[in-house]
Amino acid sequence: MERPAVPLNEQARLEELHSLDVLDSQSDPAFDRITRLAQQFFSVPICVISLIDEHRQWFKSCVGLDVTETARDISFCAHAILYKDPLVVENALNDKRFADNPLVMGDPNIRFYAGCPITLKSGNRIGTLCLIDHQPRSFNNKDTKVLKDFAAIVEREFAVMQLATTDELTLLPNRRGFISTAEHYLDLCIRQHLKAKLVFIDLDNFKAINDQFGHAAGDRLLKDFARLLESCCRKADLYARLSGDEFVILFTDLNTSDCEAIMQRLFLSFNHLPNSFNNQVELGFSYGIADFSDQQPCSLTKLLAVADARMYADKAQKKAR
Repeated sequence: MERPAVPLNEQARLEELHSLDVLDSQSDPAFDRITRLAQQFFSVPICVISLIDEHRQWFKSCVGLDVTETARDISFCAHAILYKDPLVVENALNDKRFADNPLVMGDPNIRFYAGCPITLKSGNRIGTLCLIDHQPRSFNNKDTKVLKDFAAIVEREFAVMQLATTDELTLLPNRRGFISTAEHYLDLCIRQHLKAKLVFIDLDNFKAINDQFGHAAGDRLLKDFARLLESCCRKADLYARLSGDEFVILFTDLNTSDCEAIMQRLFLSFNHLPNSFNNQVELGFSYGIADFSDQQPCSLTKLLAVADARMYADKAQKKAR
């Protein structure tokens, strides 16, 4: 049996999957309709919308199976997300990757498999829409095109869902998206004995910018700041716009000096943005840092509250000066 490789963009892929807050969720009529229709159209006993998590594949919708998940390392779908086009296995017993796979040798006795990757707008492939049969069967180009059409419907459903976790202005995760993903990050820190730092950021003088130069100017500034977060933070860092002019960053496995270095780089970059406010408003931000320890873990809500309080203390000190 050949174990599936890990995609090169695995970290970003998992972050986006977790931000959807869909794993272990209740059944959804929209997705269930798609699997039923695909099962009927192709006359297969099993049709699944499978999402590939860190160590498992979890079924968002499933027709023909009683289980809700299997291990990732024996998953056909974990192979399928490595490819842009559908993965078709007409007879698993004749494919060295799968011939001795437990899902072939035992229940559900897979012989035929066709899985089309579910690809989000970012390009991240989070899972598949797959067809399974207990008997070998052929699958022609017309069949492949129809399977792609069904997968495109699944992708549109996820796109609608993603709107609920993404800030439309900056395209960063919103509060809901951040909280969902951050909780997974903190769980990982506990399991892997890592420390984390949460930074709560509030832009200074933002109301003055809106009042003097209009909300369009304020929106441009928010988008500029979001791009600076992307350029100054590490690829594995999680950052989001919580609301208004409030942003947050979750750093994992980062010491205090490196954290402060990133924040200083962010501050200097923000200060040197092209000033379209005729030097009437000074750009800057206040921030507070809260530490997360795997030895004495606290809730994300508590972590946000501590960082928020320290941010306000920083802002008060600036005003006093």
